[in-house]
Amino acid sequence: MTLRLVRPALEFLPEYEAALKRDWSPDNVRGVAAAREELQKIATDPAAFVAALDDPHATGGPIKLPDGSTAPRLPGFRRWMWDGAFCGSIGFRWQPGTSELPPHVLGHIGYAVVPWKRGCGYAKRGLALMVVEARGVGLTFVYVTANPDNAASQAVIRANGGRLVERFREPAAYGGHESLRFRIDLNAATIAADAPQETLAVGAGPFSMSDGASS
Repeated sequence: MTLRLVRPALEFLPEYEAALKRDWSPDNVRGVAAAREELQKIATDPAAFVAALDDPHATGGPIKLPDGSTAPRLPGFRRWMWDGAFCGSIGFRWQPGTSELPPHVLGHIGYAVVPWKRGCGYAKRGLALMVVEARGVGLTFVYVTANPDNAASQAVIRANGGRLVERFREPAAYGGHESLRFRIDLNAATIAADAPQETLAVGAGPFSMSDGASS
């Protein structure tokens, strides 16, 4: 079945919640801690939780960084990967008036595919679809980061037109680990979103990408 990105909604929430309870996390940096926080929010007010995932005006207050500190929230939103069932989450955030990002946000786009849906090409297609949405807010490029030892994520980014622009140390709030930053130029990239689904498959592997901040 073809993968699509859906706006988070109550009709999809039970499968999202079930994934969190299986110790999957939409946040590749904060991991299980972020998943537990989301489960608490869902239990308290499911409708408010879903609504907060779509925040193009940055009304949700500060974000929490991995070291527990907070930083200003950027406009952004999440979409859920869906093929008839929940497949993963992908987020996008931007800084109004520029394609650049503040230091506390490592990349514009980050995603996490659930383990039982990996190896289906969903990471590649999900990123392609989100790149199309990034064009819609007027950006000229987006940054996406990957761990140096995650060849699968690097391949996903390159397949969507990404080119390596720097090897860098993440800020102390993220642990100071080495990371790779790729740039996808939105005016020049060959976007994979329009390709047939069967051409999007990539080899099985740990399809995850640091998304720079919890939303």
